[in-house]
Amino acid sequence: MRTTWDFTGARALVAGAGGIGAAVTSALAEAGANVLVLDVDEAKMDKVCQGADSVNGLTTDLTSADACRAAVDRSVQLLGGIDVFVHAVGVNDRRPVLETPDEVWERLRAVNLDSAFWLGRAVGAVMVPAGHGRIVFLSSVSGLLAHKDHAPYAATKGGVNQLMRVMAREWAASGVTVNAVAPGYTETDLTRAYLSEPGIRASLETLVPAGRLGRPEDLTGPVLFLASDQAAFVTGQVLYADGGRTLV
Repeated sequence: MRTTWDFTGARALVAGAGGIGAAVTSALAEAGANVLVLDVDEAKMDKVCQGADSVNGLTTDLTSADACRAAVDRSVQLLGGIDVFVHAVGVNDRRPVLETPDEVWERLRAVNLDSAFWLGRAVGAVMVPAGHGRIVFLSSVSGLLAHKDHAPYAATKGGVNQLMRVMAREWAASGVTVNAVAPGYTETDLTRAYLSEPGIRASLETLVPAGRLGRPEDLTGPVLFLASDQAAFVTGQVLYADGGRTLV
């Protein structure tokens, strides 16, 4: 497929080596960026790095502030700076509110929202003084819609949306844009087991006007647009890439 974006020489940091993160990493590399990937799962990271000279990985657990700061510091050393940051880390646990234990809430908050704040803050501390940068968070339609059995996930994605907006407001004058891409139902490792349950896939497809579920590659165009110079005047926005799911 012909590359329509030019990121030649750009230094990109991607948090999350699975699914959408892997697709975005490949797209950035194909467009000429030097990419460093962060993930706790070394096997996933090795897979996304395999065969790509411009992609390297750093194994790290992003559920503590210290680890996130250290990861960004190390990324700056390895890349020589950060021009683009994509946060594509996320986990889910589907169950009713009344059946959600404290540890599930705390785990999803740490992975989905805390890491977004800690990494975003650390990356912002690099980009703001430099006077340039593009930050893109992977959100979800769950940050807007009230899906049952999604309380912690929905709350964290809604939190990511507002976190992104405040960062965008504070850093706009410094030449740093901060936006989010919100996928609809997308076929990734995060959703594979759920989609394999009887009747789930067909039921979800009926909710999407496009008539199908999303694929990771459906998200690369929106992410790369927001990470490009063509989006220099776009900040604080949630771009829904959902096949029309939020229209119904």
